[in-house]
Amino acid sequence: MSRHGDAELRAGKAPSQRQLRVGEELRHALAEILRRADFRDPDLQDLNVTVSEVRISPDLKNATAFVMPLGGGHPEQIKALNRVSAYLRSQVAKAMRLQHVPRLSFQVDVSFDYAQRIDQLLHRPDVQRDLDHVDGDHDDGGADAEDGADAERHDGP
Repeated sequence: MSRHGDAELRAGKAPSQRQLRVGEELRHALAEILRRADFRDPDLQDLNVTVSEVRISPDLKNATAFVMPLGGGHPEQIKALNRVSAYLRSQVAKAMRLQHVPRLSFQVDVSFDYAQRIDQLLHRPDVQRDLDHVDGDHDDGGADAEDGADAERHDGP
């Protein structure tokens, strides 16, 4: 499943096998092209990004690459990638065998931030206390004070 709240998924349409396959091939091709980093644009001279996902339209004419700049956020790099998307498209055409190479656009991947936020929420003390309490309810002989009180009420003849 997608990590970015895709409009198609909300409408009940999952990406087709072809979309997924072409998107993954595009991701690999873009990662290799960006790894070589032979750009003239000064904003892309020290480019170091991860291409985490490429989502492609059902007609395979448009593709959105979700990238994460390593070493912190650099919004100028995303703008620069969108500026050189025609060049990148031509490089993808050389690297892949497609009848029509999709138009490329780039966006910052927010799934890493989302995962970090979920991790922070799960490690909050009040959530940990609730999780420990739920785990304690399933123990055989819990040492919790509340469990001990319950045990006294239920210890009858």
